[in-house]
Parts: sequence; structure tokens; C-alpha cells
Amino acid sequence: MIFASYVKAWGDLLRPGAMKVVGIGVALSLGLLIAIYVAMVWLIGWLVPDSFSLPFIGEIGHIDTALSIVSAGVMLIASMFLMVPVASAFTGFFLEDVAEMVEDAHYPALPPVRKLTLSESLSDTLRFFGVIIVANLIALAIYPFVIPLAPFLFFGLNGYLLGREYFQMAALRRMERDEALALYERNKATVWAAGALMAVPLSIPLLNLFVPVLGAAGFTHLFHAIMGRRG
Repeated sequence: MIFASYVKAWGDLLRPGAMKVVGIGVALSLGLLIAIYVAMVWLIGWLVPDSFSLPFIGEIGHIDTALSIVSAGVMLIASMFLMVPVASAFTGFFLEDVAEMVEDAHYPALPPVRKLTLSESLSDTLRFFGVIIVANLIALAIYPFVIPLAPFLFFGLNGYLLGREYFQMAALRRMERDEALALYERNKATVWAAGALMAVPLSIPLLNLFVPVLGAAGFTHLFHAIMGRRG
């Protein structure tokens, strides 16, 4: 059931609507990261003097320029970890379009969906973004101390987070929130396994940018497979 859902999802990635969502998420994420870097450089130039004097050494110049260069390296490294959650947050606003595209192509006989309000959609996206960022920052601090277990921690943590959020996103289109939560609880092991499988491309640079759309498509298929199994 899980593998069949992802096989269909990889095929759905080739649909024009899916690539459009990926492009929007990446473009907005790059724009945000560049804006953060520009703001950092401006702040350094405003707060840090161009030069200062040290006892026995004399005057040291171009301090703000050096810090700006260092901040570029720091931002580049940080972007490797932040790009995916940031892209996921932006893409999250368009995942409804991906789910709708999947259902139109594979499940055309379905009745109209339960439309989420703007506040519901916004709060769900921001909550997911916050949880992903905080959880992975904590895990990043732990990885050096548990190097042999780091892969298990990465896949276990992201499998749980991605599975829970994307499955509920798919379910909320078709049922009330309490029903979606109850369905998740009954299928928690299956959803976690699907999330862990989804975390595999999350660890591969460039391919990880497709994870939000892949997840939306894959968990839409998984939701309908579970509902079909229920009869």
C-alpha cells in the first residue's frame, strides 16, 4: 500500500501542476534566504565599526567587510539545513492544488472536498513549519553525540513529523478534524513508515526540494488506500 502510493506519487511529479508548485516554493525560499543575508550584511554595517584599535597591535580595519564575508559562509551552510523546511512552508500554501490534481487524475468520482478556511490552512502550515524547524535544530545539536545512531534519529524523527502532518493534511480535505485525528491514530504505524520512506529523498540535496509535493501526492494516495481498505 505504501510503495504503491509512492509509485503513483512519483508519476504525479511529472504533471505540469506539480512542477509549478515546486518552482514557486523554491523561488520564494531563495528570495527569503537572500533577503535574510542582505539584512544581515546591512545590520553588520550598521552595528560594527569599520575599524578599531587593540593594545600592542594597533588599528585593525575592514572589520565589517570581514564579518560580511564570514556571514555569507554561515548563511550558505545554514541554507543547506533551512532550504527544505522553508521551501516546505511556502509550498504548504499550494499543497491543496497538488492534492486536487491527484484526485482529479486518479479519483475523479469523488464528491467535493471539505474546504479549509484561510485561518485553518495558515495555522496548519505555520505549525508544521515551526515543528519541523525546532525538531531538526534539536536533532542537529544531538547528531554529533550519537553519530552511529544519527541516521535512525533522522529517519525516525522526520518519518513521524512528515507522516503525521501530511496524512492529516490529506484527511482534512475529506473529513472533520477529530475524524482525521482518529483515523491517524488507528493507522499510526503505517503513516510513520510512509513518512520514514518520504524522509529518504529528504536527505538527498536538490531531490529534497521535491519532498513537499511528493508528500502531498503520496499521502493523498495513501489516505484513499486506507479508506478503500475500510470499505
